[in-house]
Amino acid sequence: AALLWGAILLGCSCGPGPPGVGAAPFVAATYVLDDADGLGRQFDGIGAVSGGGATSRLLVNYQEPYRSQILDYLFKPNFGASLHILKVEIGGDGQSTDGTEPSHMHYENDENYFRGYEWWLMKEAKKRNPKIKLIGLPWTFPRWIGKGENWPYDYPDVTAYYIVSWILGAKQYHDLDIDYIGIWNERAFSSKYIKLLRYTLDKRGLEQVRIIASDRLWEPISFVLLIDSELYGVVDVIGAHYPGTKTVQNALLTEKKLWSSEDYSTFNDEVGAGCWARILNQNYVNGNMTSTIAWNLVASYYEELPFGRCGLMTAQEPWSGHYKVEAPIWITAHTTQFTQPGWSYLQVDGHLEGGGSFVALTDGLGNLTIIIETMTHNHSQCIRPPLRNFSVTPQRATFYLKGSFYMVETLQVWHSRLGFESGNSSLFQRLHPLKIWRGRFSLDLDVDEVYTLTTLKTGQKCVCQEPPPPQPFPSNYKDDFNIRNPPFSEAPNFADQTGVFEYFVNASDPGDHVFTLRQVVVQRPITWVSDADQTISIIGNFQWVNMTVTCDIYIEKPRDGGVFIAGRVDNGGIYVRRTKGVFFWVFADGTYRVTSDIAGQEVLMKGLSGVRDNAWHTLTLNIQGSSASGLLNGYPLWENVTVSKPSNGWAALGTRSFEFAQFDNFHVE
Repeated sequence: AALLWGAILLGCSCGPGPPGVGAAPFVAATYVLDDADGLGRQFDGIGAVSGGGATSRLLVNYQEPYRSQILDYLFKPNFGASLHILKVEIGGDGQSTDGTEPSHMHYENDENYFRGYEWWLMKEAKKRNPKIKLIGLPWTFPRWIGKGENWPYDYPDVTAYYIVSWILGAKQYHDLDIDYIGIWNERAFSSKYIKLLRYTLDKRGLEQVRIIASDRLWEPISFVLLIDSELYGVVDVIGAHYPGTKTVQNALLTEKKLWSSEDYSTFNDEVGAGCWARILNQNYVNGNMTSTIAWNLVASYYEELPFGRCGLMTAQEPWSGHYKVEAPIWITAHTTQFTQPGWSYLQVDGHLEGGGSFVALTDGLGNLTIIIETMTHNHSQCIRPPLRNFSVTPQRATFYLKGSFYMVETLQVWHSRLGFESGNSSLFQRLHPLKIWRGRFSLDLDVDEVYTLTTLKTGQKCVCQEPPPPQPFPSNYKDDFNIRNPPFSEAPNFADQTGVFEYFVNASDPGDHVFTLRQVVVQRPITWVSDADQTISIIGNFQWVNMTVTCDIYIEKPRDGGVFIAGRVDNGGIYVRRTKGVFFWVFADGTYRVTSDIAGQEVLMKGLSGVRDNAWHTLTLNIQGSSASGLLNGYPLWENVTVSKPSNGWAALGTRSFEFAQFDNFHVE
């Protein structure tokens, strides 16, 4: 009754779909599934990444019931993607692809385990699936870790202390047990640091936390593990990124667990689903990888940022409540709903004669799951690495079940067909059960299909009521930041691209500016990409052309401090340094500037403003067609400045450098 009531509340339902259709076979081949001579590697699960960076930024602002529906599609067992693993970024205040994520320690003497949204996301995942595995990995670090240098390994004890603090904070403040910890995403590793990290974990009673290295390529980590026995003893998993389903000899020689610890990263249409289906199987078939983790979990960031819609599903409109359960969710379900970490792969070759692949897994208690994919080359290309040509044809596959599976009489059948020519995909449909005759069965396979054949009867395709239709970002948007106990540290819809902007209580202000938004990163972080030299947070609709942006500003840094508001902002993410737009700056020395770039190099107008630090001022930027004008405290300061490019973009606010500054009563129209 409780389950049914929950389904009614969320407007979701589960059930089988219509049956599929067989294809005319051309190639026929037989395959044997047998556990008599033992099993293959242990399966470690399928997962996805939130972060690297700010990929779940807009998710938190969704209203109920839509936010819970999205989370159910991702994490709830036997519902949608039913993920086994959630990997999150350990925020480091730096740009990590689509934005910055805040650190739990902005400064050396600062600790706060409620910043950002990854804590919340991990708790929501655990609430739905208490068995989900959690991984933490840093992309960037606060500058104090390197004592002023752009490098996290000069003081490895400091870095280890910082990372272990995050793990302890997860437990102390959120009752979250972190299962795995990484080193530094896609950057160099330090053997000395990894050993010290293990020592620090053990010293703090975290022996159960496993170490993954090095979240980059198979080498040099595999080679170093073979020649350094001490390092070999502390690394539990070799994690490679975008391995193209292949591994290397040294990695196999280590006899360690091999994971594709970041993969996919592909636009989530049918081709993206084909990419995901192919690598979920072939990472094991070709590369012995026992876990595959998708970047990213859910595309909850402005689509015009880098790698727009490269998530398993799309939820980028909290203002409307609209989201889309994309095809990769149901491709994931083919594996995740019928396996669990701790199951084992069967020892099979896994290549189909007519092209495509299959894997077979067992729980060792008599259950069997077979996943078959027949993705064609052009319909399964991932964003990277390049995919060499291959062909797939319709085929008949006959399977012989031997060993403990000989007695299996029936297999449940789940089917997806990606419809490229017809544009009509059939996703994760339950077909009639397959009767097994004397341990054998045959299946006619067409191209671009996925089948799951399983002894488990627990699979479900759940469908919530249609979310609201898509709507553009509101064309008239205000935020006064007046919230006493905000559920999150960041104001809704602002997407920080350099620096971190947080709700702030201005205790010293007796007037209208007690609750403000404050930029809090005061040293350039240890970067992962080229952060801007200025801080910036974007908001709104990338298609906006004409707009008026108004904001109260408060410069905290004397002499050379400064802030800006901007419109038609055309870039962010890993490209934030090259951002263009219309930027209206005021500085603590009493001057102003209008520039067409965030770097402040292309000056359109400059002069005196009379603005000073530690006082509130109101800036207004008006852009109409090819002309812009600016007001200070309601009075014209400059006008008729000609603006040509870019022709459209977001609104934004920010600071001249990594400095404290406050913003209030933001309004864009």
